Amino acid sequence: MSKLSLPQRGQPLDLAYIYDIAKTVNDLASQISPSTSKSVTIDTVSAGPQNIKASEAKMIGGYLEVYSTTTVTSGSEKTFVYNFADDYKYAPIVTATAVNVGNTTAGKNVTVVIKSITTSRVEGNITVNASGEVTLGVNLIILGVPN
Repeated sequence: MSKLSLPQRGQPLDLAYIYDIAKTVNDLASQISPSTSKSVTIDTVSAGPQNIKASEAKMIGGYLEVYSTTTVTSGSEKTFVYNFADDYKYAPIVTATAVNVGNTTAGKNVTVVIKSITTSRVEGNITVNASGEVTLGVNLIILGVPN
């Protein structure tokens, strides 16, 4: 994209400078203009698919530590809650993935289940399916329509 040079104080605005301004504005408009490839569709439970500009979508990448160097038995379950800084207009799409921070054998055998998603938080469970010591976290990707 073109970048305009700043005029000197008192410089007359001639045709060449006005042409550069118009060309730069047009280049900028073509880069941010809406098109199919620059939009996202977010399927919501309450309002169905929502088509918005990609630049208007709100995405959060979150992390929570659920177990911190803890000895657990097979079947141990713990609830996690992640509150969003700002509310979404509709309940967002959330993906939760376990992170075996301690790189332990028991930490390799876990299940993450999302229990509920609202416009301001996600709640889920992480279940350890083997006995042993674990340090586990949850990575969250949250995508939705901002309020």
